[in-house]
Parts: sequence; structure tokens; C-alpha cells
Amino acid sequence: MHDDLIARAQAWLAEDPDPETRDELAKLIEAADVEELAARFSGTLQFGTAGLRGELGAGPMRMNRTVVIRAAAGLAAYLKKNGHEGGLVVIGYDARHKSEDFARDTAAVMTGAGLRAAVLPRPLPTPVLAYAIRHLGAVAGVEVTASHNPPRDNGYKVYLGDGSQIVPPADIDIAEEIAAVPSLTVVPRPTEGWETLDDSILDAYLSRTDAVLSADSPRTARTVYTAMHGVGKDVLLAAFERAGFPAPDLVTEQADPDPDFPTVAFPNPEEPGAMDLAFAKARETAPDLVIANDPDADRCAAAVKDGEDWRMLRGDEVGALLAAHLVSRGAQGTFAESIVSSSLLGRIAEKAGLRYEQTLTGFKWIARVDGLRYGYEEALGYCVDPEGVRDKDGITAALLITELASVLKAEGRTLLDLLDDLAVEHGLHATDQLSVRVQDLSVIADAMRRLREQPPTELAGLPITRAEDLTRGTETLPPTDGLRYTLEGARVIVRPSGTEPKLKCYLEVVVPVATHADLPAARAKATDLLTTIKRDLSTAAGI
Repeated sequence: MHDDLIARAQAWLAEDPDPETRDELAKLIEAADVEELAARFSGTLQFGTAGLRGELGAGPMRMNRTVVIRAAAGLAAYLKKNGHEGGLVVIGYDARHKSEDFARDTAAVMTGAGLRAAVLPRPLPTPVLAYAIRHLGAVAGVEVTASHNPPRDNGYKVYLGDGSQIVPPADIDIAEEIAAVPSLTVVPRPTEGWETLDDSILDAYLSRTDAVLSADSPRTARTVYTAMHGVGKDVLLAAFERAGFPAPDLVTEQADPDPDFPTVAFPNPEEPGAMDLAFAKARETAPDLVIANDPDADRCAAAVKDGEDWRMLRGDEVGALLAAHLVSRGAQGTFAESIVSSSLLGRIAEKAGLRYEQTLTGFKWIARVDGLRYGYEEALGYCVDPEGVRDKDGITAALLITELASVLKAEGRTLLDLLDDLAVEHGLHATDQLSVRVQDLSVIADAMRRLREQPPTELAGLPITRAEDLTRGTETLPPTDGLRYTLEGARVIVRPSGTEPKLKCYLEVVVPVATHADLPAARAKATDLLTTIKRDLSTAAGI
């Protein structure tokens, strides 16, 4: 076993085009570090519906130039097999370590395979890439990003020509083509021949961002903005300036791209502590709203003053606010969300006489809903301009929530007042998450098995009226690894994360509310129920 491992590592080393990872791997081979080599050569990073995502480093279980070149070669082969010989592939990238290298390698592979390649001019938000695919009539797009993962990670996200992320069976077909690449020596990689796009692509994207707002809406809300060390700042500031909003006050410590993300443990607005600097800035400047993007700016977070201090709105709260705002503006079409998001969207759509659909988790599914007008996911993802960007877009979402804050400000009201109104109209929909990050993935598999073998019959004293194993699929959903429990006045979904080593449990309770005066009691009841459901679910899953 030991000799075989060293032999595989040496074969990999002989092909590796990157001096950094070659050096890293050579040292591991020299030291005969069997444990570390085994971790890196225990398989290959699996190409799935999120593309690739993993820790940077040498070997097939890490993100590196060898893995990316193979992935690009597999994608190129898939595109050619599907009749796209000579088609255009657009490539975007964020400001993480190695992102630009991975983008350039992809452009070289596409060019060498007889496809045309165009690379965005610099690190830019993921939604600009999603927009560029359709705007330029591309047959596919690649975004090099690990979104809000830790600094040591990077990733590779693939879109097809409709501008939305791949779904099965395309992911399986591409993975088969990647596996069929015998060695890097057979992959032509010219040093030129692709196009580097200029700023006209960004100008085209920005000219669409104006269109998400009402022509005559007030633009008075003042904001504090953090780019979370990512690539959102310049594009968001340009969009706000074009729209005529006051220039956001920047969280300067987090304004510019930094692949080490020095001020946050995880560069995700949802993680504890990530918004601390933004809140400190808000206490100084007293804005109407705090806005954050994640590092590739496809997600948008909003925070409001609640009593004496600031609090992040949940993704479900922003999702409902944007829906209510679009309804008030007369939006037509289908409203859609993932199954793990709040059922409040369905109530809002139903009352407005609009079509409503639920999909599996991920914008790759939401973006494919027929007649989509608005889609959102509780993990801070909002699609407010599906004709322009068939994906979540943290820039246009930021514009729309700031417009809503401006409309309410003109009425002497706030986002929290509107949330209160929605609770009285549709019932208080309170959501929470039990999220467990693990070192050992078998913990997640064990928890799922335990819940399948010994399913709970009640949670927080509420009987489970329906238990569904989503691996079997439903009338409206394709199969996925998840469990859904319907309770009296509550809902729970348990699933392994698709992008991180986490088990995620999504909880929602609905408490009827007669009048605004009943809201405090309803909130207390909802909080108590969510806490107890969490505790009982933890026990049932053994986590």
C-alpha cells in the first residue's frame, strides 16, 4: 500500500504544471508522509452539481491546476459531444488564491479543444459571469470561486448556455468525460488565442441593474456596506451611483479583495462575528440599513436597527420583504423558492394570485422554474432579474432591498414594520437552523441513517403528521438526500450540505396572529417552539 501510494504521488508530480504544488508534493514524498499522502490520494474531488470545491493543495483530493485542467478538458469534451464545437465559453473568477491561474488554464484548454474562450477582465462578482453567458450567447460558462468558504478553499462552478448552473444528468456526463482524460500530456494548452473581455460587459450588466428598480421610486435610504474582503465593492458602488442612492459608507477593513479574509473566521455574513465590523460602522453612522455581500457577491445580507442595536435579517425575512415589494409593484410571473426556505413566500404569492413553486435546494433548480419572476433561498440568495441573471445576484438584491427601505422611509416606516404587517396578514413564520460542522463526514451519514431507521414521531410535543424520505423523490421533486417532517404548525427538513462538511436542519414554525398587539406573545411562542424542536431533533439524530 505504501509503495503504491508513493508511486501514484510520483506519477502525479511528473504531470503537475504548478511549481508551488510540485514543491509541496515533492516534500511530502521525500518525507514519506503516508498519512498526508493518503488523504490527498484517497480518491478524486467529485465533480457534482456544484462543480468542484475543496481545499487548495497538491493531489487529486485538492483544488489545484492539474484538477482544474482535467475538469476543463472534460467540460470541453462534453460540450463538443453535445454539438457545441466552436462555441463560446465565458470564464469568470474571484480574488481567491489561484483563481486567476485556474481561469487562465480553463481558457487555454477550451482554446486547445477548438472552442472559443473569453475571460472576464478582472475578478468580478459571479452574477456578472452568469449575465455574460446569455448576453454573449455562450454555450457554457465557468466561474472560479469558493463563494463564502474558508480562505484555504477554491472552487469551479459550471453553467450551461441557458445561463443557469448545471443539473443532473449534465454533471454526471461531464464527470465521466473528466474521468476519461488519461493524462495532462494529451490536453493541448496553447499560451494564447482566447479573448480577454473589456469593461463593456460590465457596463452591459450595470445597465440592467437599473431596470430592477421602479422608475419613480424614492432613493433616500442610507446604507453601510461590507464586501467581506471579496469582489463586490466596485460593482455595487457603481450600481448604487447609477441608481441615484446615497453612496454607501464602506466598512474599509473589509472593502478590498483579500484572499486571506483576515477579519473574519468564515467570510459568510451568516457566520457569528462576520458582521461585527459592519455593525460597529452602523453605530457610528446611523444608516437606515446595513448591506453585506459574500466574497463573490452572489449573496446579499441585510441588517436593521432593532431596539438599541443592529441585527441581521434572516434570509427568509429578506426573501419575504422582497416578494412583498415586488407584489406591491405589480410583478407578474412565478415566485419560486427551495424546499428549505420559508413557506411564507407561498402565502404571499397565493394572496397576490401568482404562481408559486418549490424546488430542490440550489439556484440551479430555482433558475429553471418556468416563467420565473422572483426566486430566493434562505441562504441569502435572491434572483430579482431572472431575464438578466438566471442565478442569485447580491448586487441587484441590494438595490431592491435599499429601494424598499427608501419607500418605507418616505412613509415613516421600516423593514421591521413591514415584517410585522406580513406576520399579521399571513401568520408569524419563524425559521431557524440547526447546523453541525463536522471533521468526519461519517458523522453526517450516521445521523441520516439513525433518523431513517428510528424516525421521531413528535418534536416539541407536536405530532409528526407526515415523514418523507426525499431520496425517493416526490410528485414535484426529483430525488435528493434529505428528510422532511410535517408537523402541526411546523416543518423540519434535514439534509447534508452540498458545499461544506455540515449537516443542516431547517426549521419553521407558523403561529397565527390576530392583531399587531399579539405579535410579542406569538414571537415568544415561536422562539420557544424552535428551541425545543432543535433540542429534540438533536437527540433523535444523535448529534
